[in-house]
Amino acid sequence: MEKAESIPIDAEKIRCEFFNFLRSKRSAEVPLTVEHAQPVLNPLYQDDKPPTNSEAMESCPKANVENFKKLLKEENLYLYTEAGEQGRLPLLILSMKESDNENRPAVVFLHSTRKCKEWLRPLLEAYASRGYIAIGIDSRYHGERASSKTTYRDALVSSWKNGDTMPFIFDTVIPVLDFLFAISSMLTVLAWDLIKLADYLTQREDIDPTRIGITGESLGGMHAWYAAADTRYKVIVPIIGVQGFRWAIENDKWQARVGSIKAVFEEARTDLGKSTIDKEVVEKVWDRIAPGLASQFDSPYTIPAIAPRPLLIINGAEDPRCPLAGLEIPKARARKAYAEANCSDNFKVVAEPGIGHQMTPFMVKEASDWLDKFLLKQ
Repeated sequence: MEKAESIPIDAEKIRCEFFNFLRSKRSAEVPLTVEHAQPVLNPLYQDDKPPTNSEAMESCPKANVENFKKLLKEENLYLYTEAGEQGRLPLLILSMKESDNENRPAVVFLHSTRKCKEWLRPLLEAYASRGYIAIGIDSRYHGERASSKTTYRDALVSSWKNGDTMPFIFDTVIPVLDFLFAISSMLTVLAWDLIKLADYLTQREDIDPTRIGITGESLGGMHAWYAAADTRYKVIVPIIGVQGFRWAIENDKWQARVGSIKAVFEEARTDLGKSTIDKEVVEKVWDRIAPGLASQFDSPYTIPAIAPRPLLIINGAEDPRCPLAGLEIPKARARKAYAEANCSDNFKVVAEPGIGHQMTPFMVKEASDWLDKFLLKQ
């Protein structure tokens, strides 16, 4: 059998398959519409205990701007990406009130599980101070798109039971990209949101459509990874999000990832008549709630397809949800793809020693430097 790392990557084919798959799962499309919204005063977090401040995000490099708060421009918007309750994408956009008319770079930030766009504010402010237009969104079934602390969990269980949505990754990816530019065609629901977001962002007169980056933490890191199917995202920085789903199943390293959204796997275990969650349950759940995640859209295929665009993958060296061993094949294939494109320096993997599944100040600084390197005019 041919080794996985030697199998040729057809990036365009993978992108088309992914986009066509996403579109096949969407409800009726609607004209891309933007509506003004009010600031969220009491954000909904679905954690058992409300989160406090994030040392990592607070550490993000920030320019010393006199009267920063007065010069900071805040936009609260709703972007309508498709029909239905979850088709309204809430946006929080921060930038500096500039007198010049020069287009600026933009970065989209994606939150982790059970958080919301308001949690990202320290990052949004830091990037805005450095000349970016910084965009935070609520992923599907999070923030303003949730009604209770169990909304996301309930959506995952419903996805298993009914196969009607893809709340884990794909539903979010598409609307963000339409907001930034014209849509191509690749992920699922969040993926769908991010594609629509790209449509919007690329239409804005204050954004340079050739300088749009995307980054995220954990679940947001996975969303950033899959949003890269849309080539309008020019620089991609997934933080503690990239893993090998098939590798984890085959090497019995799926437990930590499963534990992060255990309710849906417990539901599947019961429905399948199992006494415990095993690899068969895991595989059936992934195939049901995120088709292709552990096969044609897994990291060995989709990570190399991002070439030649700059890609920085940041993980913890001891992260059980994103085991480094599971990245060996995607890393090798990506290095080959970037080398063939004569841009090896555009690909980098950083694993912080001694760190598990958490975003650290080191990671925030690495991401910041990478985005500045490729998006800010020198």
